[in-house]
Amino acid sequence: MPLKSCLVKDYMSKTLVTFKPDTPVLDAVHTLVEHRIAGAPVVDDAGNLVGMLSEFDCMKVALQAGYHEMFGGPVGDYMSKGVETVNAEMSIVDLAQLFADKGYRRFPVTDRNRLVGQISRRDVLRALEVLSHA
Repeated sequence: MPLKSCLVKDYMSKTLVTFKPDTPVLDAVHTLVEHRIAGAPVVDDAGNLVGMLSEFDCMKVALQAGYHEMFGGPVGDYMSKGVETVNAEMSIVDLAQLFADKGYRRFPVTDRNRLVGQISRRDVLRALEVLSHA
């Protein structure tokens, strides 16, 4: 099977750590550290993607704690909005080009704004490895 025929849906993670906008950000920080992940999607009660919370976003929490002795608040105050997403039907090759162009580590995978998975650069490499041994 050529790499061009591999799709995002074949390699994306479907079981994800997610947060709600009202999740306390310090709980989210704990979850990121505990699971050793660099970020997670933020979804509303209907499962629609509303943002992403990354380690980078959490630096704002550390700065507020250090300078203003303010600890926390809801994830919605710290998350990145307007997140770029990919479709599950996108080819792995097109995704590899997007990763090369954007420099992101991961993309949420959505279907009509509903979160259905997440795909990372490592998943693209896994697809390449699988196909090279087929």
